Amino acid sequence: MYKFILSAMLTILLCFSIKAQTSDVQIKVITEDEKEPLMGATVYFPEPEKGAVTGFDGIATFAEIPNGNQIIRISYLGFKTLEATIEVGSKDIFTFTLEAGGNELDEVVLQSTRSTRTVKKIPTRIEFIGTEELTEKAIMNPTNISMVLRESTGIQMQQTSLSSANTNIRIQGLDGRYTQLLRDGFPLYGGFSSGLSILQIPPLDLKQFEIIKGSSSTLYGGGAIAGLVNMVSKTPESAPALDIMLTQTQALGSTANVFYSKRKEKFGISLYGSGHYQKAYDPEEDGFSNLPKTTSISFNPKLFYYPSEKTTVWFGLNGTYDDRIGGDITKIEEGENGIHQYTEKNISKRLSSQAVYRTQLDSISSFNVKNSVSFFDRNLTIPDFSFDGQQINSFTEINYQRATSKLDWIFGANLYTSNFDENDNAPLQRDQNDVTLGAFANSIYDLSENWILETGLRADYNTDFGFFPLPRVSLLYKNNSGFSSRIGGGLGYKIPDIFTEEAEFINFENVLVIDKETIKAEQSYGINLDFNYQTRLFETVGFSVNQLFYVTAINNGLLLNSTNNGFFEFKNAAEEILSKGAETNIKFTYNDFRWFLNYAFIDTRLNYLPGNPQKPLTARHNAGSVLMYESDKWRIGYETFYTGKQLLSNGTETTDFITMGLLAMRNFNFGSVFLNFENFTDRRQSRFSPLVLPPHENPEFPEIYAPTDGFIFSVGLIIKPFGNEDHD
Repeated sequence: MYKFILSAMLTILLCFSIKAQTSDVQIKVITEDEKEPLMGATVYFPEPEKGAVTGFDGIATFAEIPNGNQIIRISYLGFKTLEATIEVGSKDIFTFTLEAGGNELDEVVLQSTRSTRTVKKIPTRIEFIGTEELTEKAIMNPTNISMVLRESTGIQMQQTSLSSANTNIRIQGLDGRYTQLLRDGFPLYGGFSSGLSILQIPPLDLKQFEIIKGSSSTLYGGGAIAGLVNMVSKTPESAPALDIMLTQTQALGSTANVFYSKRKEKFGISLYGSGHYQKAYDPEEDGFSNLPKTTSISFNPKLFYYPSEKTTVWFGLNGTYDDRIGGDITKIEEGENGIHQYTEKNISKRLSSQAVYRTQLDSISSFNVKNSVSFFDRNLTIPDFSFDGQQINSFTEINYQRATSKLDWIFGANLYTSNFDENDNAPLQRDQNDVTLGAFANSIYDLSENWILETGLRADYNTDFGFFPLPRVSLLYKNNSGFSSRIGGGLGYKIPDIFTEEAEFINFENVLVIDKETIKAEQSYGINLDFNYQTRLFETVGFSVNQLFYVTAINNGLLLNSTNNGFFEFKNAAEEILSKGAETNIKFTYNDFRWFLNYAFIDTRLNYLPGNPQKPLTARHNAGSVLMYESDKWRIGYETFYTGKQLLSNGTETTDFITMGLLAMRNFNFGSVFLNFENFTDRRQSRFSPLVLPPHENPEFPEIYAPTDGFIFSVGLIIKPFGNEDHD
């Protein structure tokens, strides 16, 4: 009897022991058509809340998954999401096949829309750049995000200074001040802090870019007349991630990037650091630098706290120290001597904080609070002149979101402050303080299975420039045959400040303060229309095409005019700036090959000038071709870009030109090695016209319309201690 009772007790204990056991699990993901491993697919266990990304062999590895039946969810861009149940403990590896779901990024949820919907169900047209493409661009330029943006259709990176290499983004022919740069939804790079910003944002800790072209002021406030770029940072997963990238160029530029992240049950952390050193580089040996001598250090730590499954709190810091000097090579290397006198020196310090509280109130509603404070300090020195100032910005927002099966909506309020303080010793005191209060509401409603409507309204009040109502509407039509179309439009505005491309070009020297009594805020209206079609050709070839048409008009455009006494003052344009055009994007896929073709027609007219001329430094015709081969071992890319003729401010027509690039990367078990040949045909402006005009001791610098650095060869190494499988 006692033996029977003891046996029963042991059996029960054994059952409980088995139930509590965990196992290590491998999930392998392959494609349905080619039966090839799929790298980069996301595998997620909802119950233990563990996720991982498949490696080059298509395998994601998990530790300590509870035995028994577990639900997993597998997703990848361009493929249908798969949900299945597996019996953990029954075997070590499970293999799943993903079915292609077309070329559209159906399963991507974009943060810039402030909605939980996927790309396929959002009426606003959004361009998405994911982790894979960001990695390619980081290899081409690991120091900043200019390469990512430059190769997007309809976007131009306009260099404003040869000596500092400062660069602004232009969307659809409109100046950089009309584009709002966001990081994780925070506006960190406006006004004075927009200076050198493109050069001070390294790409390695970013997981995706979201680009909205056309007015986006309804959701994000003033400044988004041409559009916005939201840079989304990587977040920690349960599996640790460590990426180390080391790059060296033949132009004597050295860069190191390190990113680490890890999430535990209640806490997560991500750490990012970057260091860059560039020696002054003079490829045509004219005595002046085409790349400035640069020392730059960036850091970005973030702490995440998960008090419950429904709530996330995180806090982050972004910091950059940047010291660059360009100009006369002899003065940079040996000091001032005779005619060797001209340099432009920039020392800038950037520090910003971000804090977010997000909680899910119930299955369909959430509440969010976020705040950022940013500090920017820049000293710009040229012979006999110095421009020195500090800017402190703050941004606070509170919003409530609700998403049902047919209706998503959000409403909220925010406060934005900007305080620029010029050095008290400056002869012209151009301090500016702006405070803007805003309230907004936005909804997305499924009218039917094929039609989706988005409407929004923002009301902003600036203490100096008044009240701005900003309505917005977009409509999406889609069907099951691969066709969709979007049309949308809205209003925008921009609070004026002295930090324009024209003022940057003359180093802000003799530029008078904004007269708030006479200057009006810039205001805009615009509309976008696009058509999309995707299909498969000959069973094995994927094909997609997107055709966009757009019009944006800006009233009260801010102009910088010279006065009779040698100063420069800002005035509002009497007539509008009108930008209209078209963009075409075509994509072919075949096995491991992808081919992208794009064309942009940009017609930006200055209607306030006689004859309505084309905006200077804006090519009407731009085209590109990118051919990529990607396998588990290799990634090879060949790029060709055409830039059409442009007009200088004096009416001179420039030459058109073609640039080419070649990238090769080999994957190993420890990481990857790569070679990049950027602009290997060595197209640069000095081959068409001079970059520097005499006299040597006090040179003049013509407008920049073509690359200045020419051919750049780089070699690098990516180390992933936790990542790659063997690919020998």
